[in-house]
Amino acid sequence: MNRRPFLHKLGLLGTSLMTMPFISYGKMEFPKATRLKFITASDGHWGQPNTDFETSHRNLIEAIHREKDVDFVVFNGDLIHDEPKFLPQVMNVYEQLQMPWYATRGNHDRVSEAVFQEVMHQPTNFSFIAKDSGILLLDCSNEKGEYLCADLEFTKTILDEYAKLPQVFVFVHISQNDWTRHGVDCKPFLDLVTSYPNVKATFHGHDHDVDGQMIYKKKPFLWSGHFGGSWGNPFPSYRVCEVGEDGKAITYLKTVKEGMILNGHNL
Repeated sequence: MNRRPFLHKLGLLGTSLMTMPFISYGKMEFPKATRLKFITASDGHWGQPNTDFETSHRNLIEAIHREKDVDFVVFNGDLIHDEPKFLPQVMNVYEQLQMPWYATRGNHDRVSEAVFQEVMHQPTNFSFIAKDSGILLLDCSNEKGEYLCADLEFTKTILDEYAKLPQVFVFVHISQNDWTRHGVDCKPFLDLVTSYPNVKATFHGHDHDVDGQMIYKKKPFLWSGHFGGSWGNPFPSYRVCEVGEDGKAITYLKTVKEGMILNGHNL
């Protein structure tokens, strides 16, 4: 199977679902009572030349504020575009949010671990618990912008610590598999996260033209397209995830502008 064209097709699926926004490879089962709701958005590229990055960020924040009962937001990498001076600027933009927010470091976030922690008030590898759900944010790059595998030792330590939680969600900017054009071959990472029964899903950014789902060992790996930058899908987007009181979870992709659901998956 040639996975790259398949995933690209899946990533563009939303454009064919404009008239059927709640259907994507089966009917989504929305929770009757939502216990946890979070949003992830990636690739804002604050500061990229010849892009209206200020408007794209303002539009995203307005879209997030239109959502109800959001517990937190994760900006999943490429917060800025190469220049370290942009990081304090985008942090001030994120601070406009009316809920907690967190971030991963992407390949265009070319600052050191120390600078990232100083400005963003969290390390590049970070975890926390939200309403009985474990949240794991992983680094996959460095100050040079290289594509790297996530830290397996840190990942295992946290997943062991969270092993008794009902569910865990993992965030890492770059796909840890080469099933996308810009992924990296980190099969040990895939084998590690999929070995924990309570890992519900892993979320990626980085591939601006991908916003669908791939499955590895029955575990979902999802993309969110992009909301900034100079290339990718024609519709800036973000991803919502909801966990019900019964433990069932869903995720769905929405356009920033209209708030239309383009595709969704039961987790």
